[in-house]
Amino acid sequence: MEIRLDDRIALVTGSTSGIGEATARRLVACGARVMLTGRNEEKLQALHRELGERQGQVSWLAGDLASEAFRGQLMAATIERFGRLDILVNAAGIIAMDRVDELDLAAYDRLMEVNLRAAIHLTSLAVPHLEKTQGTVVNVSSVAGLRAFAGILSYCVSKAGLDQFTRCAALELAPKGIRVNAVNPGVVLTRLHTREALSEEAYARFLEHSKTTHPLGRVGTPEEVADLITFLVSDRASWITGVTYSIDGGRAQTCAR
Repeated sequence: MEIRLDDRIALVTGSTSGIGEATARRLVACGARVMLTGRNEEKLQALHRELGERQGQVSWLAGDLASEAFRGQLMAATIERFGRLDILVNAAGIIAMDRVDELDLAAYDRLMEVNLRAAIHLTSLAVPHLEKTQGTVVNVSSVAGLRAFAGILSYCVSKAGLDQFTRCAALELAPKGIRVNAVNPGVVLTRLHTREALSEEAYARFLEHSKTTHPLGRVGTPEEVADLITFLVSDRASWITGVTYSIDGGRAQTCAR
């Protein structure tokens, strides 16, 4: 059965690349109207033109989710533009290569601000609007929230926190009719690593090695994760809340290697 989200209003963070962009595209294809946001204003404008400028299906606001003030502006702009909110997808995220014995606290704080605090804050801001629509939240977490990996300490901690936030928020918001879930991808073909941590050469080696660490023998695509997110925000998932869904080619079932 085809998923339809006609006239649903969605806010998707991190929508200029990777899983966020793929999710925005998928939601629009299913009939939703979407507020796009990210730091790349040029990319937002291009997506706006491509996905729905003429039909008024898409709007955008550029800014840094590390800013508490911007998060408030973003929620206000979404409601002002579309009148309500049905779906919040917290897809924005950054990564860093760090260890507990070589920790840069300023970098740690920024990563936690973007990956965890922003998602918590936006969800809190969304609650009054989602309560009116019996809406839903999906947080984009990671296999690193479920399993420990050396060398990406802050990222693992942020995603583990996001998973627990998902469960707690689901319990607290269920009486309001709001569902909250998370998806936990393994390695996915995005620009996350090269934008924040690895050179192109190192990333190519990482992807090749990842074929051996994922039991299905390959990494994932943003579109595969977007399909799961689209299901979770749809009425077909109306009795699902508080769940962290692995979509990782079996990576979370393996031992370290």
